[in-house]
Amino acid sequence: MTHDEVKRVAELAKEHDIFLLTDEIYSKMTYDQSFYSPSEYDESKERTVILDGFSKAYCMTGWRLGYAIGPEEIIDRMGLLIATTVSCVASFSQKAGVAALTGSQEDLRNNMKAFRERRDAIVRGLNTIPGFSCLTPQGAFYVFPNIKKIGMSSKELADFLLEEAGVACLPGTIFGKNGEGYLRFSYATDVKTIESAIKRIKKSLE
Repeated sequence: MTHDEVKRVAELAKEHDIFLLTDEIYSKMTYDQSFYSPSEYDESKERTVILDGFSKAYCMTGWRLGYAIGPEEIIDRMGLLIATTVSCVASFSQKAGVAALTGSQEDLRNNMKAFRERRDAIVRGLNTIPGFSCLTPQGAFYVFPNIKKIGMSSKELADFLLEEAGVACLPGTIFGKNGEGYLRFSYATDVKTIESAIKRIKKSLE
């Protein structure tokens, strides 16, 4: 979302006295534009609740470590819920999270440089496949190409590519009915593997 769009959402939330829940797990993983949070308008003291974690930007997948920032009364109740359902995150994981946030961010910058190269490789490759049209994502590590000209549903094509090309992806409908006509690919792998996947997809559709 643009800065103006985020600002308008924050204004609407204030006008109608509603809470905003913002998932910012990819906030540090943007490419050509900055990330904007509605929390800049209330510092998460009135209505904005931020959810974030370490699995994406800091590659701590599986550690199940995350955090929430929000109005005191909301966080107090969330803390009570978490304490009575899952107790707490292991102490060493919490210390690792603190180290990730307060330590050098050089690894994060290097990772994003690698992700940019992978992003460019997969977008470039997908756009050479007849019937595919892929925009360049501005964050995270997924692409969402349009495949409406292929003549199959999203699920049919996803299944076909898995069985015939050995390439795994998700049908866009996993994310709602408006995802029909799209596929989601992750590019959390190396460029060589991405280029191999593109060749496999092309060959399977010939």
